[in-house]
Amino acid sequence: MRLDWLEDILAVAETGSFTEAAERRRLTQSAFSRRIQQIEDHVGVELFDRRSKPIRLRPTTESQRETIALLVGQLRQLVLDLRRGDKTSANRIIIASQHSLTAILAPSIIESAQARDPHTFVKVRSANLDECFSLLLSRQVDFALLYRNPGWQHPVRPDFVETVMIGTERLVPTIGAPHAAWVRDKIMEKDLPYIAYPAEVFFGEVMERNILSKLRDECQVVAKAETALTMAALEMAAAGFAVAWVPSSLAHARISDGTLVDLSDRLPSCDLEVTAIRLVDPSGERSEQPFWSQLTALAALA
Repeated sequence: MRLDWLEDILAVAETGSFTEAAERRRLTQSAFSRRIQQIEDHVGVELFDRRSKPIRLRPTTESQRETIALLVGQLRQLVLDLRRGDKTSANRIIIASQHSLTAILAPSIIESAQARDPHTFVKVRSANLDECFSLLLSRQVDFALLYRNPGWQHPVRPDFVETVMIGTERLVPTIGAPHAAWVRDKIMEKDLPYIAYPAEVFFGEVMERNILSKLRDECQVVAKAETALTMAALEMAAAGFAVAWVPSSLAHARISDGTLVDLSDRLPSCDLEVTAIRLVDPSGERSEQPFWSQLTALAALA
């Protein structure tokens, strides 16, 4: 049974007239009548009581009217899904992103991609730095969004990848506003509690090289907790547990509304670069090329 046939049956049932049903279906009266006859010949029974005015479905057809309507809805949705799926498969972008950048940058990345083409499907795989590189090198993703220390190079041979800097970030010390005075007293006492990142993750290395190495010359730094997730560190700082160094973009809203305090006037901070990186493809036939071009344009502005 074809979708248009089912829609024809419902059109007659809803209008009670072959003439009005033909108009609704945008067919001539004669063409619609021939199609109704074709449907009945295919099924092998009469579907309509032509003696009644308005025309009604025969009892056996009426008993299946709800099922017919359900099938019409399902088949229409199936057609839409198949069409959408075909367009999506041709406009699919898979991104690996460091956890912090997933929260900060992924929403705008998706918005930008779909503004260019509403049918674009963006999948974001959030991971730590090493996992992002692994996903990229194994070609499980199209490109990766990664932090980088200014002056550093990503640990991949530069002839294997294309890299563009699409923005800058700053790692800033933060604490919940009600606890700011307590932290300033601790700074005066040269005894600073902080939230640590594991040494093996990117922010752990950044903290050691750019923050802790400076602080140890001035005071005693005491790790009160450790987490690999900047979002978790931010929440600990907001609760007043200890100072957390987090990306300024992540803390911006809370700093602006006064629930979080930026302690950069008392404690060191450091700059970071935000980069997009993808494998070199000599063929040049890449589905993500239009979106990569957008990132490159953004890099030029940055």
